Amino acid sequence: MGIFPDFLESARVTALRDDFHHLPDWEFTPAGIGREQANHNNERIRTDKTRWLDGTTAPQQAYLSLMADLQQAVNRHLFMGLKDYECHYARYDQGDFYKKHLDAFKGRSNRRLTTVLYLNDGWQPADGGELLIYGEKSKVPLHSVTPHGGTLVCFLSERFPHEVLPANRSRLSIAGWFRVDDPIAPALRL
Repeated sequence: MGIFPDFLESARVTALRDDFHHLPDWEFTPAGIGREQANHNNERIRTDKTRWLDGTTAPQQAYLSLMADLQQAVNRHLFMGLKDYECHYARYDQGDFYKKHLDAFKGRSNRRLTTVLYLNDGWQPADGGELLIYGEKSKVPLHSVTPHGGTLVCFLSERFPHEVLPANRSRLSIAGWFRVDDPIAPALRL
């Protein structure tokens, strides 16, 4: 797991935030839980809205290129065999949250490495919206991450349960997952 403040310089964060704000509100849909036919909305578990990045704008292309470089570096140094990256903008309006969960789905362990990049400007502790990251069997968080713009968080999708505390103002991020080809590959053990 890694927390990287100032991973992305402020000009690129601003470009992504502007790209985010220029998207029509109707393109953001309430986020679901589960996968494929089992996907459904449950506002007791999560209330954020998402929009998948498709690379149609220059800021999105630059971010996806940066993630491709990160994928190569991770594969070169950690031998994780990552093949693909998917990501979406996530907007947590005031009061929105996401309860404790894992990003890897049972029987579908192709998500290996989760990334979260924050796009917020001038975030203060009273704004809430912290990301809490837990150990596999821990009830107490290992880390509490304040969503400052430019901070990148990375962790193993199958090993670190996490949650987003309620935000007190609009909270913006890009959530992403590096994946492997085989959707039923055995869980990664490091």
